[in-house]
Amino acid sequence: MKLAAVGSNCIDHYGNIDGGKSYPGGGPVNMAVYTVRNGGSASYIGPIGDDEYGRIMYEAVKAKGVDVSHMHIEKGTTAVTEVELIDGERVFGDYDEGVLSSYSLSDEDIDFIAQHDMVVCDLWGKVEGQYKDLKEKGITTAFDCATRPEDKEAQTAMPYSDYLFFSSDEGDCQALREQMKAYQQKGPKMVIAMLGIEGSLCYDGEKYYKYGIVECDNVVDTMGAGDSYIAGFLAGIVDGLNIEECMHQGAATATETLKYFGAW
Repeated sequence: MKLAAVGSNCIDHYGNIDGGKSYPGGGPVNMAVYTVRNGGSASYIGPIGDDEYGRIMYEAVKAKGVDVSHMHIEKGTTAVTEVELIDGERVFGDYDEGVLSSYSLSDEDIDFIAQHDMVVCDLWGKVEGQYKDLKEKGITTAFDCATRPEDKEAQTAMPYSDYLFFSSDEGDCQALREQMKAYQQKGPKMVIAMLGIEGSLCYDGEKYYKYGIVECDNVVDTMGAGDSYIAGFLAGIVDGLNIEECMHQGAATATETLKYFGAW
């Protein structure tokens, strides 16, 4: 598996932990790190600022073995989300996109992405309008809609996404299955709904596949669980596993992430 992870990166700043703690992350960044953790290789393509947070992001991602040759350092600030832990639950505050706000892929970036097995981006990555270009290059594409598959960004990328992911707290129900069917008919080969403790559901245009979770004896933190599921699932696709095996690999990768604080 050689993954190109594109777009959003973010520093999660916990203002009420030990006077302030900052953790690098963001969906595509997390997926790149988890891919390397699983034995694959990954590159991150996207912008960081020339500030201290940018330095933290660059050094942390590089230290995890991710190719950062196309992590672009721009004049300005790195994306930051303010987070507080209140009674064990995360409360998300302000989000500043920083240099990410004006990001787009260059032709050279796209040529570099084409050297990978697959490209993945998420709702905040700013490149959904270029997914058509990626598909026309013959690149296999994946997109994470988070909890908002009806947002404009997700709908723009959807027809050009081979593997479409989103998260839902509805559980497996007829309404969810109809929603997945409608999305699949717009272009994706597969639509995968991540359902938290209820596992996941996949639709390939012919059949629905249901898979539960891989039990975790000591859940420390759920941050990054969805991103790690996606990384595991996509690695399974590249390795030629069947759908149920891909779902198991996604669930097993997520379980590893549950065992420690922070995304990675």
